[in-house]
Amino acid sequence: MATIMITGGTGTVGKRLTEWLLSKGYSVIIVGRGGSAKESSTGKPSTSSGEPAQTKLRYAQWNIDAQTIDESAIQQADYIIHLAGAGVADKRWSDARKKEIADSRINSCALIVKALSSFPNNVKGVISASAIGWYGPDNQHNDEGNASTGLDKRGFTEAANPYPDFLGNTCKAWEDSIAPVKAFGKRLVILRTGIVLSNQGGALVEFKKPLLFKTAAILGSGKQMISWIHVDDLCNQYIYAIENEQMNGVYNAVAPHPVSNQTLTIELAKKICGSFYIPFYVPAFVLKIALGEMSIEVLKSATVSSHKIEAAGFQFQYPAISDALTQLTKTT
Repeated sequence: MATIMITGGTGTVGKRLTEWLLSKGYSVIIVGRGGSAKESSTGKPSTSSGEPAQTKLRYAQWNIDAQTIDESAIQQADYIIHLAGAGVADKRWSDARKKEIADSRINSCALIVKALSSFPNNVKGVISASAIGWYGPDNQHNDEGNASTGLDKRGFTEAANPYPDFLGNTCKAWEDSIAPVKAFGKRLVILRTGIVLSNQGGALVEFKKPLLFKTAAILGSGKQMISWIHVDDLCNQYIYAIENEQMNGVYNAVAPHPVSNQTLTIELAKKICGSFYIPFYVPAFVLKIALGEMSIEVLKSATVSSHKIEAAGFQFQYPAISDALTQLTKTT
């Protein structure tokens, strides 16, 4: 089986993806600042052949600021999955934080490009994360849609231009920074990822917090559309991109059925609390005070199309929010 080098392998998606890859028999190299097994535990899965997964997992170091990386990780890799980047929603967006978010993505891509051009390697492809922050609000498109600008009745398609705000500009620079790998003959797949639903971190954990007190917090009007994806579907898309050589270019990593913030919140409340919960609206001005500029993204309605990746043959395990939340609340 192939060897997969993962950056950002100790994050929410990276940990789960590592488990999936090991269980399928792949070897995995997690590249990070520490480069030791104490960084993260991925559990104790077995490979498809029954071999303990830990024998197929190792860690390597890189230093993004110094633009250095363990040469052996590049030389041993058959594919690179690039997930690394500072968490967009982890802290309030000060100017310094916005620079950190952008630089962590652009500079890590630059390091991968540099390594692939500097070291002899057999890397066949690079599968890189991006985000649906590329797209603007839904009021950019009308009911008829406009194929020439990447908009249709299903929402934003991969052909849409980046929206001229912080996240749109960051995603554009992020994708441009990894694009040079194509000049080395490497197949490049970019997954513009929606809101990832997982019990181990991210948005779902935040949505659950008010439900500890039997309250369902609907943000703003609650009408804003959320283009989401179950973490296991996302992990399977990375694996699908590795295993299907016909995949090239950009794909939206979102479930086929986006939902409003209100629908997601109430559906989650029903799964966790049954009928014993109190819905309440958190006014937009409160979110703006609490979150600052980041509130724009929380309140933004972005309907994003999954048509392209479905047309490539990918089948979602959790296409509907009810199925996704049923699985996630059963495994809480």
